[in-house]
Amino acid sequence: MDKEINMSTKYEPTKVEEGRYDKWLEKDYFKPNEKGGEPYSVVIPPPNVTGKLHLGHAWDTTLQDIIVRQKRMQGFDTLWLPGMDHAGIATQAKVEEKLAQDNISRHDLGREKFLEKVWDWKEEYADNIRQQWAKVGLSVDYSRERFTLDEGLNKAVNKVFVDLYNKGFIYRGEYIINWDPKAQTALSDIEVDHKEVNGAFYHIKYPVVDGEGSVEIATTRPETMLGDTAVAVHPDDERYQHLIGKKVLLPIMNRELDVIADDYVDREFGTGVVKITPAHDPNDFEIGQRHELEQINVMDNDGSMNHLAGAYEGMDRFVARKALVKDLEDQGYLVKVEPMQHSVGHSERTGVVVEPRLSTQWFVKMQPLAEQALKHQETEDKVNFVPNRFEQTYTRWMENVHDWVISRQLWWGHRIPAWSHNETGELYVGEHSPEDSDQWTQDNDVLDTWFSSALWPFSTMGWPDEDSKDFQKYFPTSTLVTGYDIIFFWVSRMIFQSLEFTGKSPFKHVLIHGLIRDEKGRKMSKSLGNGIDPMEVIDKYGADALRWFLSNGSAPGQDVRFSYEKMDAAWNFINKIWNASRYVLMNLGDFSYEDIDLSRKQSLADKWILARLNETVKQVTDLTEKFEFGEAGRALYTFIWDDYCDWYIEMSKEILMQGTDEEKLTTKSVLIHVLDQFLRLLHPIIPFVTEEIWEHIPHEGETLVQADYPTVNDAFDNPEAVKNMAMLIDLIRSVRSIRLEANRPLSKKVDMMIKAKSEKEKAFLLENQSFIERFCNPDHLVIDTEVDVPAEVKTAVITGAEVYLPLAGLVDIGEEIKRLEKEKEKWQQEMDRVSKKLSNERFVQNAPEAIVEEERNKGKEYEDKYNSVKNQIEKLHSLRNDG
Repeated sequence: MDKEINMSTKYEPTKVEEGRYDKWLEKDYFKPNEKGGEPYSVVIPPPNVTGKLHLGHAWDTTLQDIIVRQKRMQGFDTLWLPGMDHAGIATQAKVEEKLAQDNISRHDLGREKFLEKVWDWKEEYADNIRQQWAKVGLSVDYSRERFTLDEGLNKAVNKVFVDLYNKGFIYRGEYIINWDPKAQTALSDIEVDHKEVNGAFYHIKYPVVDGEGSVEIATTRPETMLGDTAVAVHPDDERYQHLIGKKVLLPIMNRELDVIADDYVDREFGTGVVKITPAHDPNDFEIGQRHELEQINVMDNDGSMNHLAGAYEGMDRFVARKALVKDLEDQGYLVKVEPMQHSVGHSERTGVVVEPRLSTQWFVKMQPLAEQALKHQETEDKVNFVPNRFEQTYTRWMENVHDWVISRQLWWGHRIPAWSHNETGELYVGEHSPEDSDQWTQDNDVLDTWFSSALWPFSTMGWPDEDSKDFQKYFPTSTLVTGYDIIFFWVSRMIFQSLEFTGKSPFKHVLIHGLIRDEKGRKMSKSLGNGIDPMEVIDKYGADALRWFLSNGSAPGQDVRFSYEKMDAAWNFINKIWNASRYVLMNLGDFSYEDIDLSRKQSLADKWILARLNETVKQVTDLTEKFEFGEAGRALYTFIWDDYCDWYIEMSKEILMQGTDEEKLTTKSVLIHVLDQFLRLLHPIIPFVTEEIWEHIPHEGETLVQADYPTVNDAFDNPEAVKNMAMLIDLIRSVRSIRLEANRPLSKKVDMMIKAKSEKEKAFLLENQSFIERFCNPDHLVIDTEVDVPAEVKTAVITGAEVYLPLAGLVDIGEEIKRLEKEKEKWQQEMDRVSKKLSNERFVQNAPEAIVEEERNKGKEYEDKYNSVKNQIEKLHSLRNDG
């Protein structure tokens, strides 16, 4: 069949991508190669089984796929392990919302039946996520897929809990925690978003008992005063010395409170008197502990006031606030209400205002674990943060970490492996239930989702079975890719848990990326309605175009802005590759893979494109090793679009039309080899279209997925060809620019004169005269070291030569002088830049000699160009004066 009709005339991503992923899966291409290569492993940050993947997931997983695909092609024994997170609060909330539509609560169903419903939800949404992974083209090994609630991970979670408990790192106690009244569960500090809201300071009088007057306190949460058990002053505050040890009356409740002295009180703030509510404020709790104060919790789990709140029992906390303030005013206790803005904690999951309240919970004692993690960062096994500034973020959190509340009042999750005896109340903590389990009741709470996620890099590999082949071979993992927004939630916890239980860092590198924002730089959110569904983008542009955009969007650690204009550009680039590939195929004839021979005599263009390929392979490999995908993409784009498509292919046309058989075979060999090599370089980024094209061109091997990644071929190094071709391209571009300015299109012939700097440049230009004639379309061409330049010419100064286009009657001498003055200024700036660099002793002493020499050569080149332009300006001034 004619090769021309095997590829459609236009790039159609839907046709290219359809069925391709299934073929890869059928062939088991994504499984570890088991051929003895160096292991390289990545675990996917497990998405929550709560719905669709968003653009952030697409970005995160695309970067991982690029890394894994490249390492696979480089011969590493790669494992990319997929999986999902049960997402306790979020998933339970979704299922409860669904049940509520039928007026059913989880309590109506009971724990066992409710969990069956959640598992059904999980299966449905897990399948959706797999379909989305497939659509993006992720090369994960599904045979090793894990779930944070599967049996193996549950075993690991129980072991970690029990071991930490036995070491004294997990304890149970009553403390002030962050309470989510909607989800009715505890939250850790980092699950609370602090937002500026409009509020008020309520100033209230507490009458002194057995004395005159009153003290004034101010609070932002007056409803909590119903649980006050003291008021406090600073022990050295002279204003209140006479009150210490006396009592004041709690308004409305008419309960007498002790006046205590405590150093915590700030004498300079407000009135210097504070109310103490140990069950509803973390600082008050500490004061209460010091002074053995009663703890009165006046709220129920749902945020309503309980029986200890007196007349306000049953009211929502905010309704009670309004009613209480009115009663205080009516009874003469309210001094004033002072409007103010303040930071209030909101639940990250449900969005409601978090209530600090006393609760019995399970905690992880963080200080010893954090100290171990920080100390480990001083060793060779440290985690390498990319960009490294995020190590400071990690360090600051570890240095200031609080004990971690790990219990959640949910049903969906890892149930806490602790039991209390039905008669004696004795507590038992173990990996398995007690033998006489009917005499014991298991704790109803489950563990924070992040507790199981923190074990992800090693629990998914088979730990705690240390004989597991995967654990022995692929742990520690190589690279973690994640967003900066979960360094605290996840990255930090994985590090300290891994160090505690395996003695090793969980990964060598952590690549931190930013957030996807809209065109205006705003965070994507439901409230703004600016979210983008990656699946819809793929339907329109294809997965490869989305992947190209995501990989080239930003530098590590930076946010990226999504726009359809950028998507158009990504599609256009792939279409350019498609059309270039079609051109090559259409001109191959019966040329086969066996016919590729790069040892024949090569033209300048052949040598140049192979040398540029070498440079690009080195550049792209080095940049991707540093996770600089955006810079690697730019290097590929420049090489493919500019060098290969715009120059080499154009130059090949003359050979393929008019060259000898030998020249044609060489050109076809170079065309195919370079195309094959850059398809391999591109494959990790845009796998679908590269595989499609590669199957059409002469090649060796079954699939690009497992093909060898390009390496530098020293035989192709050719600085002279790169330099000479740069001169030729500069010449052609300069002539085209002059033609454009003079309104002389390429179709119209013009006389052209090239003054070579030396016989060497002259010989080179004469040798490549056919290219100059093809791309510049001169009528009469002169190439020499000395040329007779007419008065009215347009001039271009290039490296090694000066170009003159005699355009009698079309040259405005004044305008030409202005243009050349700008040119002279440009070369002056370049000379100054080089001079400044070379006068920097640190640069000259520390930079490689080759780099310093290169800068010196640039300086000479810029000086030559400056002088040439200056001379031409002087000639034009002279001509104008003579005229």
